[in-house]
Amino acid sequence: MKPHEYFYRTIDQELLVWSQEEDRKPLLLRGARQVGKSSAVKQLAKSFKYFVEIDFDNQKHVHTFFEQSFSPQEICEQLSFVYRIPIIPGETLLFFDEIQSCLPALSKLRYFYEQYSELHLIAAGSLLEFAMEEIPSFGVGRIRSLFMFPFSFEEFLFAVGDGMLVDAYRNASPQKPLQEPIHQLLLNRLKTFMTIGGMPGVVAKYVSTQNLLNSQKILNDITISLKSDFAKYKKQVPSLRINEVFESVARQSEGKFVYERAAVQASNAQVKQALDLLVMAGLVYSVTHTAANGIPLGAEINLKFQRFILFDTGLFQHVLDLDMAQIFFSDDFKTVNRGALAEIFVGLELMKGSSCYNPISLYCWQREKRQGSAQVDFLIQKKEQILPIEVKAGTQGAMQSLRLFMAEKNIERGIRTSLENFAHYQNIDVYPMYAISNLLK
Repeated sequence: MKPHEYFYRTIDQELLVWSQEEDRKPLLLRGARQVGKSSAVKQLAKSFKYFVEIDFDNQKHVHTFFEQSFSPQEICEQLSFVYRIPIIPGETLLFFDEIQSCLPALSKLRYFYEQYSELHLIAAGSLLEFAMEEIPSFGVGRIRSLFMFPFSFEEFLFAVGDGMLVDAYRNASPQKPLQEPIHQLLLNRLKTFMTIGGMPGVVAKYVSTQNLLNSQKILNDITISLKSDFAKYKKQVPSLRINEVFESVARQSEGKFVYERAAVQASNAQVKQALDLLVMAGLVYSVTHTAANGIPLGAEINLKFQRFILFDTGLFQHVLDLDMAQIFFSDDFKTVNRGALAEIFVGLELMKGSSCYNPISLYCWQREKRQGSAQVDFLIQKKEQILPIEVKAGTQGAMQSLRLFMAEKNIERGIRTSLENFAHYQNIDVYPMYAISNLLK
């Protein structure tokens, strides 16, 4: 791999559009550690004459500029002198990295919009939600947040040089299936992606070596790094407790999360606190039950029934030490941790395919009655419609729960996603898992 090689991210276009806006707010790039925030900003910086990057983690000597009552212009004068780079509105991109390490800088972002809006300013960080909790009045309406995730399947295909396959499944539909050789090629790429996941360092290693084992080494490094951060979350919650809950999320991904099984010698309240911290850190996402009697879906949620999924399939399989051969050579993911991998992938693709300014929340539906239980894996809102999505780990399977939900809620169209090609059965459309994000386009 070439040094500093950069792979296309869908967020690149959003950053470029932001940079060209006249009424421009400071941008706060949010997401878990190591998902590529800094790399995306540096890519955007190539379209500027000057680029000034301040890493608040490693360059603590500049903290003092923000701790005093300097105006944004005075701060920039000081920074320009220290870094020997001109800071000129319209010509310079100013980047505050790891801004959570300097709360005064985070709290001053709003003043850059109010007093120096002509300057291009991006801030980024991980664990930002923790830092924002400590700022009484953050700049609501004066700062624009942009959320970033690990690579999507689409971005992975572009990275490995298979961008034409993206066009193929984007133009396909239940009424217009793909040619079988193209479908099979996409399935092979899908299995590779589900195995290594979308963390940029892992994707880069796979692209350069085409070796799954080398990617696993990077996954191990990332896992250790993420877990070492647990001590930074909250001092009153032991990092060991957070680690137990993190690993329990991986083990319980497919069904309702049971607090009693999450950690040894921990109360439900302690488990919930650790879970909340993992969600705030962007390492875990919730899938919440909703009665789904209408829209918005969040109006009738039941927080007593939630699933939780890790933010990356590669980390999921690494934490559980799954057999990669089973993933790669099987046509039925039911053999791989009871199909949880398929559900996680679909949930993550739905989030990655939604707006980076306002990512969707994940919902599900569950009915437990004496005459039998039923479950729909995901529900999304598309315009004024509710779309129920049932995930099948293989290429076959009944759809009783999906049809029961549709009849009970008077839903006209349902979605099944699996390893099979695009298809249509009465009022149910079939989307291959690799194309589930088509629903959001």
